[in-house]
Amino acid sequence: MLSIFISRAQVIDTEINQAKDSIKAKRKADLIHNIGNGYIPLKYFNLDLRYLIKFNQYEGIRTGLGGVTSDKLSKKFRINGYTVYGFKDSKYKYSIGAGFVINQKHNTWINASYTDDLQETASTKYLTDKRIFQFFEPRLLNISLFYHHIMKSISLQHDFSPKLNTETQFFSSAITPEFDYTFVTDQGAYSNYDLAVVKTSLLWSPFDIYKPTPSGPKKTKNSFPKLTFQYTQSINGALDGDFNFQKVDFKATYHFIHNKESHTELDFATGIAIGDAPLTHLYHAYPNNINKATIMQRFSVAGLNSFETMYFNEFFSDMFSIFQFKHFFKPFYHSTFSKPQLVLLSRFAIGDMRNPEQHQGLTFNTLDKGYLESGFELNQLVFGFGLSLTYRYGAYHLPEIEDNIALKFTFNVTL
Repeated sequence: MLSIFISRAQVIDTEINQAKDSIKAKRKADLIHNIGNGYIPLKYFNLDLRYLIKFNQYEGIRTGLGGVTSDKLSKKFRINGYTVYGFKDSKYKYSIGAGFVINQKHNTWINASYTDDLQETASTKYLTDKRIFQFFEPRLLNISLFYHHIMKSISLQHDFSPKLNTETQFFSSAITPEFDYTFVTDQGAYSNYDLAVVKTSLLWSPFDIYKPTPSGPKKTKNSFPKLTFQYTQSINGALDGDFNFQKVDFKATYHFIHNKESHTELDFATGIAIGDAPLTHLYHAYPNNINKATIMQRFSVAGLNSFETMYFNEFFSDMFSIFQFKHFFKPFYHSTFSKPQLVLLSRFAIGDMRNPEQHQGLTFNTLDKGYLESGFELNQLVFGFGLSLTYRYGAYHLPEIEDNIALKFTFNVTL
């Protein structure tokens, strides 16, 4: 009897230890998942890693704190915000917002926010991309052209299904370009201006796979394509808005998975702006090359989907399309600190601008002749660092050979 009792006690101890290990493993997995999404979870507040530290040419070092309240505080409302400081421009920027849930099943929220911050000129931000997080964003290091905006917004986000996410936003924004710029229209010349905008965005991931859980659907397979559509309407006269223009934007991503260690990525993006749209709200083609004389002076960090040989502020368009091809070969070998992987890449951009004379103060070109670059990356040579070499050719090939070459290092890390 004693041996049976001891045996049962041992079984119980084993089960308790297994349960503890399972809880620890789940907590670790949840922590890694949250960090992968850009958060460090605290008890009632999730710290947002996007605001801890960044760098760009206008602000220099940009550092601060931000985050959002967690479900442990409330599942029916949330408060989010951030405060950052730029050491080069010596200015604070901040945002404060709140959201209230209407329908938990469809993740339907009404949100409101007030933001006083900078935004890259001619950049496109999709509402449904707000939670995309990168540990390291290489393009940010060299961006110099920003505009200051004070924005008041209200939005409605709603998931028709886990695979179909939408958000509609109405906002008013006071814009001040932080560079020499004047926008000329039939109504006059503007060095700063106000906008009143309605924007709606839709993200469709038709082949993602989800499973039901007590806390809601959980993604079990991330599949492609991923399709995003966005429509923007700026209204002249509403809330003192100065201009009337429309924008239509679309992007698509497709990954061909050949095996666990080799795949091909295809990315396509296009957009058009119609009406009196200022340069701050037009398009660039994701340039990532510094305006310096020699290859080594331009040596920096390659982006994920940027044109490495295209110089910052070289091209602007009111209509554009870009296409990128990247093929990832199987790594040459695996070790603790190294996993060298060859990636072949090619990028193409085309665009145009109907009335470039409206935009005064900057000298720039358009992409009407078509822009081409190709090259390769040798990633994860050591501790996630690698090298990238790209070459610019075609209609925008430059007279000096070395001005067409971009040599950079890459940085890739996954959790």
